[in-house]
Amino acid sequence: MSTLRRRALGLAAIAGVAALVLTACGRDGGTPAPEDTDGDAEVVASPGITDDNLLFGISTPLTGATAGPGNCTADGAIAYFGTKNAEGGIEFGDGVTRTIEIRKYDDEYNPERSAANFQQMVADGVFAAGIGLGTPTNRAWRDAAIEEEVPQVLVMTGDPLFNDREESPWQLGLVPIYQQEGAAFGEVLAASTEDHKVAILFQNDDYGQGYVEGFKEAIEGAGNIEIVGELTYEPSAPSLEGQITELSATGADVLFHAVSVVPRAIENLQKAQSLGWFPSWFLPSNTASPGGVLTPGGAVAADGALVYPGIYAVSFSAAAASPPFQESEEGQAYFAAIEEYTENDGFSFPHCVWSWIAAQILEQAFMEMEEPTRESFMAALLAIDGFEAQFLLPGGSINTTTDGLPAVQDVVLQSFNGRGYANVESFGG
Repeated sequence: MSTLRRRALGLAAIAGVAALVLTACGRDGGTPAPEDTDGDAEVVASPGITDDNLLFGISTPLTGATAGPGNCTADGAIAYFGTKNAEGGIEFGDGVTRTIEIRKYDDEYNPERSAANFQQMVADGVFAAGIGLGTPTNRAWRDAAIEEEVPQVLVMTGDPLFNDREESPWQLGLVPIYQQEGAAFGEVLAASTEDHKVAILFQNDDYGQGYVEGFKEAIEGAGNIEIVGELTYEPSAPSLEGQITELSATGADVLFHAVSVVPRAIENLQKAQSLGWFPSWFLPSNTASPGGVLTPGGAVAADGALVYPGIYAVSFSAAAASPPFQESEEGQAYFAAIEEYTENDGFSFPHCVWSWIAAQILEQAFMEMEEPTRESFMAALLAIDGFEAQFLLPGGSINTTTDGLPAVQDVVLQSFNGRGYANVESFGG
């Protein structure tokens, strides 16, 4: 077991409506799912599933500051299941072939809207929900999902709470927990042969605090690292120029930038340059996109050279913007589906690929659930181990069986080279 995974286990232990209907070859209205074939007792199908289709809801920011990655969280799954539906559907574990209907709801990255969306999803009769972006927005309806016994799964938040089987029996996260990402950078920085002054800017909630927790634990006892400044911000803040200006005065050569809002990340990259401050940056995986953040943030000069000495991020999936991805048979099928079923480009933000991976995990659960019930679905979902989903990095696999950890548990630290990201084992490497 890797150091990061052992660390993650320890940390986790502590720790308007838009609809897209993807259907094919179904009978109007559908009919109830089949009864238990053993004859012992009649199986009552859960809401949202018939012998024709299954309804899955996604509450995510479709408008507002985080609309770029937010739309991707839905579009990857929409494209994947659009293709599967066109092929005739998915054969479930009970022997019935069904199509998957995805219905997406705009929460604008607003917890109140997210909570209201869940109530609408219940009214709409979804079988399960999830995949959507955000820690505060997913937390906003977690308790209600538990009370209603509606699966809230493969959510795109690194909050460990969603992977605690006792506290969150109807939940499961998709992406690595925030502590894992923070620790990945901290371990490499602590192993550096040089001294470093670190400035920290983080979102004032579980998202930002998780990153900082992992980072600080990883650098504990490292004599070469000094934290010289530490500031927070609220997710709704219209600008972080004041924080960047204050941190620039510390003389830090490293900025630990646990910021989740894409426009703020772009502005911060630009602001640091205007101040003549050029530290190495650590960026969370969801705000590290070359096309969506780094290019508009001016991280690459006109001649292709990097403006900053280093930009680091953690990854677990292949980059859709990379030539190997685009030239592969699987990548070409991915882009064809994205083009046919969505209005997304499929590569500006990694969340589109993450959503495609999430859809594959759902499919695995569907193929194993032996009854048309939420209980059977959760049992199947939480029993996946060693599934090598498309577009995971080499050596990565899906494991949903570990209490305290999400479906994706392997992370790799990478650095930006002006075109894309490459794996690194040392700071400055």
